[in-house]
Amino acid sequence: MQSESKEPFLNTNLKAIIVLIISIFIISLILFRNLFFNSSYLLKSFGELSIEPEIAFKNNKPTFLEFYAEWCEVCKEMAPKVNAIKEEYEKDINFVFLNVDNRKWDNYIRKFDVNGIPQVNLFDREGNLKSTLIGKHDELSIRESINRLERGVESKEEIFNPKFSKIKENKNIEISPRSHG
Repeated sequence: MQSESKEPFLNTNLKAIIVLIISIFIISLILFRNLFFNSSYLLKSFGELSIEPEIAFKNNKPTFLEFYAEWCEVCKEMAPKVNAIKEEYEKDINFVFLNVDNRKWDNYIRKFDVNGIPQVNLFDREGNLKSTLIGKHDELSIRESINRLERGVESKEEIFNPKFSKIKENKNIEISPRSHG
């Protein structure tokens, strides 16, 4: 008779353990989402580990300059491909990543007419713009552009893919006469 009364108790404990495990898993996903969702983490790290553009244009190496945003779905999709390219070429090419949401880069955004992201600009050793890739591009097309740049092939190409993210205007920092700011 005692064994029958223990079975519901065990079932209750088992259910509680399963609920606890599922809860821990969901909480872990929320707390560590940057680690679990690699592309978002890659985008964030691009900006944090990027070389300053002023240094890149003066160190006699070709430069890969990407404008991106952490909210940009196309940027997130391309991040692993760009990271693979970066790892392969980073000894020979400067990699600069500028987040369009950072006001610090406004002068570069205007200078290079950035209104859709991702936008990749490739510069030769002297800092001359050689290629612009706007929108979603596969790894092969980016590599081909880099290889042309390394070979010194003279071309001023602009490759546009209609799959891109339009830059969002940051309404939070606009000041109007009634904003008291």
